[in-house]
Amino acid sequence: MDLVVAALAFAAIFVVELPDKTFIATLVLSTKFRGILVWVGVGAAFFVQTLIAVALGKAAAFLPDEVVHVAAALMFLVGAVLLLREARSADAEEAETEEEFAARAGSVPRQGFRAVVTCFLVLFAAEWGDLSQLLTLSLVAKYDDPVSVFVGAWGALLAVSGLAVLVGRVLLNHVRLSVLHYLGASVCVLMAGLTLWELLR
Repeated sequence: MDLVVAALAFAAIFVVELPDKTFIATLVLSTKFRGILVWVGVGAAFFVQTLIAVALGKAAAFLPDEVVHVAAALMFLVGAVLLLREARSADAEEAETEEEFAARAGSVPRQGFRAVVTCFLVLFAAEWGDLSQLLTLSLVAKYDDPVSVFVGAWGALLAVSGLAVLVGRVLLNHVRLSVLHYLGASVCVLMAGLTLWELLR
């Protein structure tokens, strides 16, 4: 395992995922169920989705290097554009997003395995085709190191969901979602530039 690639994947996914609806979904779920059950269910959903993204990225790694680098750079730029577009309305839509995930979780308190399954299903549906999945796929295709990217990406998703469970409400009270979107967009632009620089070098 390459620790540099794992750290790069962790940093990229963490910053992009922090302002995502996943953070709010996990925060809402943690108000309905015990925090550890939410984290286990959410972590399991992230495990499956990261595994799928890594497998698709490994398949893409068989393409010519030029194609992979250009596609990865484009994916990062698309991510930046999406984050910038969402930043404008992120703060206003926060309450609406919280209500949406509260409705998905249901109003009947669940304990144990049922709570874990509920959290798994809510996050699995919310994250499918998400920006973090696409970036994970791009990183695997670019570095051709599925194990390192998997460890970094899944670790970042676990860290974000853990933050949401532990201090999500406090964080949202002090940092606006739009600021996190702009930070994520900046990281995507930086990753796109780095990818193109590696290609031209």
